[in-house]
Amino acid sequence: MRTFSQTQSLPCSTSGRQTPTIQMRNTYRSVVKSHIGSLRRAAATATDLASTAPAPSPSQLPLGAALRPQFPILDQEVNGRPLVYLDNAATSQKPRAVLDAVAECYNRYNANVHRGVHALSAQATQQYEDARSKVATLINAPSSREVVITRNATEAINLVANTWGAQNIKQGDEIILSVAEHHANLVPWQLLAARTGAVLRHVRLTPDRTQLDMDHFRQLLSPRTRLVSLVHVSNVLGCVLDAAYVSEAARAVGARVLLDCCQSVPHMPVDVGALGADWIVASSHKFCGPSGVGFLWGRYEVLESMQPWMGGGEMIQDVFLDHSTYAPPPARFEAGTPAIAETIGMGAAADWLRNLGMDRVHAYEQEIGSYLYERLVAASPRVKVYGPPPDAPRGRASLVAFNVEGLHATDVSTLLDYAGVAVRSGHHCAQPLHRELGVPASARASAYIYNSAAEVDAFVEALKDTIGFFDEVHGGEGG
Repeated sequence: MRTFSQTQSLPCSTSGRQTPTIQMRNTYRSVVKSHIGSLRRAAATATDLASTAPAPSPSQLPLGAALRPQFPILDQEVNGRPLVYLDNAATSQKPRAVLDAVAECYNRYNANVHRGVHALSAQATQQYEDARSKVATLINAPSSREVVITRNATEAINLVANTWGAQNIKQGDEIILSVAEHHANLVPWQLLAARTGAVLRHVRLTPDRTQLDMDHFRQLLSPRTRLVSLVHVSNVLGCVLDAAYVSEAARAVGARVLLDCCQSVPHMPVDVGALGADWIVASSHKFCGPSGVGFLWGRYEVLESMQPWMGGGEMIQDVFLDHSTYAPPPARFEAGTPAIAETIGMGAAADWLRNLGMDRVHAYEQEIGSYLYERLVAASPRVKVYGPPPDAPRGRASLVAFNVEGLHATDVSTLLDYAGVAVRSGHHCAQPLHRELGVPASARASAYIYNSAAEVDAFVEALKDTIGFFDEVHGGEGG
């Protein structure tokens, strides 16, 4: 017998978005609507039980409950139920401090930055450069001059590929990536390799397919290795890279190191000196800041050796009709008017997290992440969870990618949404990793500092009810 997900699942486009026909959409909607009531009751029951039952371990930590009032977006209902937002690996919500900083910029000192001598421009410039310093402080960078403001982590990686990479990568040189990379840390290097004739090598997973295989990484290293570019924390597996070891091993063969820190900067103390990398990248929207802005951190001597990528205003020193000289870093890499208010908001987010204490953030996320993992594993024998367990030597992030045997991840996520629970489904911009795992997609629940044990309970109970619903539809477990 075919399962419901096989007969009714909505087809995915290459971007991971659904492209249903009108008939399929209406059929799917009519079936799901018949079950909305029980989904809502399950979520309500889970919330009620969480408030009356003995408090689980995460609720002993006051951080989530204390911070929640600072995030106004969380105080709403979705489909008649309190919103349970568990899509933080995709984007985080914003505290009032960040919202106020962006609003203040537009309300009080909106002007273009740098070179203006009037009062508004001077204030905007000061706030913009203060934001750069706040980001530098968050990652313990030696100088704010090592922080380049970009649109996001993707642009930061492309910047390195098109500057240092174009200058230094030649035919036959090798670039080490991994099968677990986000597309943003694969495609720019593929483009560079196509232009230069460089060879791409990929670190595989351990035999249990829970993390990167460091034995294989060592085997890939050679005198031909020019660059190692790896994810610090996987957005699917949740595994944590031993970045200091990778950097030391890479330096031993004369290679540079870039780390994708999109899933680490928001969630744990990050010290660029301790990581040992030459560059790290991150996106503001994942650490409580606005979207459309991020940063590249680089060792200053490395940034100085890199030529500009984009030309225009801001990045020059002197311009003549037939040639130009360029500003020192970081201005050299910030052509044109930047995202001023967004950068100021990113600085406010960095400051807010630093004042909160990243050790405290990480401790709470270890608790809530472990609770999320354990509750999900125990939800049903048909739930397959990816990545290492919480007690792995390097731990794991507070995100869990999973599948339910016999069901499509998007079907599961859609019904969870009817219960007010927001999780993500698809390939999470990691198609090669999903091929390694032998699945086309997965669902992912990712917690942050404002989530609670009660929300985890509501998610798991709604998931159980969703599984039960599909079993009723196709007449038995897994069809």
